[in-house]
Amino acid sequence: MSSINQVAIFGCKSTTKFLLSYLIGLNYKVTLITIDPDKGKSQKVADYCNLSGYCKENEIDFFVSQKYSLKSDDDLAYFEDKKFSIGFVVGWQRLVPSDVLDTFSIGVFGMHGSPMNLPKGRGRSPMNWSIIEGRKVFYTNLFKYDAGADDGDILDTFKFQISESDTGETMHFKNTLAMKYLIAKNIAALANGAIELTKQPNLTPTYYPKRTEEDSLIDWDDDIYNIERLIRAVTKPFNGAYSFINNCKVVIYRASIFDFQDFGYEYEVAGKVVEKFDNGKFLVNAFGGLLLVHDYLSEKAVMVGDVFRSVGLTSKFERNKFGFHDV
Repeated sequence: MSSINQVAIFGCKSTTKFLLSYLIGLNYKVTLITIDPDKGKSQKVADYCNLSGYCKENEIDFFVSQKYSLKSDDDLAYFEDKKFSIGFVVGWQRLVPSDVLDTFSIGVFGMHGSPMNLPKGRGRSPMNWSIIEGRKVFYTNLFKYDAGADDGDILDTFKFQISESDTGETMHFKNTLAMKYLIAKNIAALANGAIELTKQPNLTPTYYPKRTEEDSLIDWDDDIYNIERLIRAVTKPFNGAYSFINNCKVVIYRASIFDFQDFGYEYEVAGKVVEKFDNGKFLVNAFGGLLLVHDYLSEKAVMVGDVFRSVGLTSKFERNKFGFHDV
């Protein structure tokens, strides 16, 4: 076993639990740094997971921060008292203050992924953006935290494929496995101080903007490819893409391009429900083909003839010269 005194895990999501379980299986002494359900709700943490019960069942020490920012006096006093050797940030989605980082003898390491390698694609929601933009690969970087946003020196990198069937959920699965692989590969070297960090290339960094639930409103004037990718990108564990029939909100969790033929519906408006099958699935006419909706949530039944409307649609995200959203 390594010389690591104790491993601190920062997080509050299912990916956090996955790493906790993995490190426990390797017989590391682990402490969880997390937030309570009220804080998870107020901060709108997608896929929030209350891990206090899991920690109690498995006799894992845990600390519930009163501030998601870790900037309270109590937070700092806790870390100064514990004197952790190493920390991993998994499912935290916030910066760790420099005075907290300074209490770790080896350092705090986190993951950041991007469809390009760092420093391109820093920022928020990179897995969602990667699907929306139709990207094909994703780089997961294990890097040492400093006071900046995703600008620390890199320890190791893993690249995986983004397929045409990937969703926000499967991207999380792949990224979690990449994280597990990178930590397993490097944790012994970290413990022994035998690591070599690489500075990020001296390029102008780009940043993805934060996405919120409101940004998942479907634009039925868009191409069917873009609509299908948006639905995949923001499905569970996120809130799902949505639209309105009259004043009724309909959340679409899974849809696929049914066909590029129009089957006689070529004169119907985009967003119109043109067919519904016995199992409840329905077809929506879109620019470029027909969209088959498999899984959705609505207070009222969706019927043939209904027309989806994108009420309150705005376009707030900038694009760079390549047409992507990291700017």
